[in-house]
Order: sequence, then C-alpha cells, then structure tokens
Amino acid sequence: MADYQLSGNPPVPLTLRRSARARRISLRISSLDGRVTLTLPSGLPEETALAFAEEKADWIRANLEKHPEAVDAVFGAAIPVDGQDRVIAPAPGRRIQMDAGRIAVPGPNPGRPLQRYLKELARNRLAEASDFYAARLGRGYSRLTLRDTRSRWGSCTADGGLMYSWRLILAPPAVLRYVAAHEVAHLQEMNHSQAFWDTVECIHGRWQEQRAWLRENGASLHRYRFGE
Repeated sequence: MADYQLSGNPPVPLTLRRSARARRISLRISSLDGRVTLTLPSGLPEETALAFAEEKADWIRANLEKHPEAVDAVFGAAIPVDGQDRVIAPAPGRRIQMDAGRIAVPGPNPGRPLQRYLKELARNRLAEASDFYAARLGRGYSRLTLRDTRSRWGSCTADGGLMYSWRLILAPPAVLRYVAAHEVAHLQEMNHSQAFWDTVECIHGRWQEQRAWLRENGASLHRYRFGE
C-alpha cells in the first residue's frame, strides 16, 4: 500500500492498493473511519489512479462529511467508557483513575496508556459476561482474545475460541453483554438460524434494542484514536 493526499483544504489522505485481480480502478470509503482507499490493477500507473481520485474529489468530500470527526485521546477530549462520556485529564498519581465524568491518566501523552487501560477493562468485562452466559448455556469456551476489528464486534471459532473488539468497552454495558451472549450462543449454534436467535434470547433475554444500537452507533466507536 502507498499513502497519498487528495489536494484541497483540508487535504484528504488516500491509500493506494494494487490488486492482481482488479480490472479497473475502484474507490472505497470506509463506513467505520472514513478511510479512502483506491484499488488499482497491477500495471496501472499511480498517476492515473490519483487523477481518478481528483475527478471524484467532490463526491469523496461529500461522503466524508457524513462521517463523525475523529477524536484523538488527548487531555481535554471526551471519550465514552461504558457509554458515558468522560473527559481525559492529567492524573496526580501514577494510576489511571475514573469517575462519573472524568478519566485521569498519568504522564504527558495519555493515548497509549489509556488504550492499554481500556483493553484490560474490556477483557475483564467481556470475560465476566462470557463466563456468565457460558454457564447459562452449559458450555465452556477455550480462550478469549481481543482485537481492534473493523468488520465485526466478535466471533466464535469451531474449537470454542471467542474473539471480541476491545472497543466494546466504549459502548453501553448492555451492548457489551449482548455481544458476549451472541458469541457464546455460537458455541451451540454455529449459524444465524432461528435456533441460534432462540439460544441468544434464552441466555440473554431480549436483544433487539442492543443490536439496533450497534447498527446505529457502532461505527462511531472507531472515531477515537489513541496514537497507534
């Protein structure tokens, strides 16, 4: 991949990706973070792809306006934890401290330490929820891993491994628990049949509201950047 910029104010970052299977230039804007990717055939000059992007500049900018603005995890910024906005502030001690409307982080650059803290908090909450629903189901899982996935909030492997997006800690607790119940239900039903949804409802209860929240608000959880 190669990174370029679309001219204008402000400039728009572009990612160029070559594909041996591509027959023409394709343009994609991520629904999660607004990343603009141009895919071009192997033999096509990069200048041709960039000229194509310039021709589509108005369309690109119009679509980017629909995406929520990125938020860097810096002092003074607000970030949701458990679905509640908390302002990032300097911590007087060596430990991260969180209360109703504030999260205090030690050191001059809060991004990376805050991300590590949130990942650990997510692991604890998701492990607790997974254990609870697995006990209700009467099935165990083999492992629990966290990732920063862009296309799904969780998954379950055939050998009982559960994977979750750590960004679920930013969502309301009920949403996190629903995702845990959803993946645990796959330990019994590796599909999305009616039997699967019956299993989700059996171990979790009504789930429609939480699923709708993710569909409407899930993409916004990817707007927060921690200096990765």
